[in-house]
Amino acid sequence: MQQPLKTKKETAYGFFKTIRADAFRYKGRQKFPVLATYVRVIEYRYIFWMRLTAFLRQKKALRPFHYISRILLHRIGTRLGISIPYNTTIMPGFYIGHFGGIVVHPEVRIGWNCNISNRVTIGIQSRGEKAGVPKIGDNVYIGPGAVVIGAITIGSNVAIGANCVVTKDIPDHGVVVGIPGQIISYKGTEGYISNTDYDTRH
Repeated sequence: MQQPLKTKKETAYGFFKTIRADAFRYKGRQKFPVLATYVRVIEYRYIFWMRLTAFLRQKKALRPFHYISRILLHRIGTRLGISIPYNTTIMPGFYIGHFGGIVVHPEVRIGWNCNISNRVTIGIQSRGEKAGVPKIGDNVYIGPGAVVIGAITIGSNVAIGANCVVTKDIPDHGVVVGIPGQIISYKGTEGYISNTDYDTRH
């Protein structure tokens, strides 16, 4: 299945602003945020190369560097246990809390300021009413070991608990736990998502 084209809203933010937004999620305001975060945070290195590979793919003149970047991304991903394809639609402010066992289908769409933990799977359901992949809103927290599958919509400010299996739509501000996932409150992600004030969007 072909990856859907990104909308103007998704491409207008720009590569350099996006990698700064990602870095800000880790360390907040600092001097030379991208370089400092790249040196200090191993998870950010995967995000950086993922963004760079996607950027180079869009520039015909830089296409040879794209292939080099893909090789480096694959090596880093293998070492860290992260499989998030470079062409996955992920908005700025992406945060990987801990590396290891992370798998995301390339057709998944992830909103602004999403937190993903270790052993998270966001994948496809191949048949049935929910055949397809998830669409995830803004300011979403996905806890360790969580599984989110199928053509479902995860609203904004949703918190998904550790080892939760989500196979149905979750409204904004839902807190979901268990197997299968059940909403236990509407307290949202307050306290789980930080460092989002990197520009005036929020």
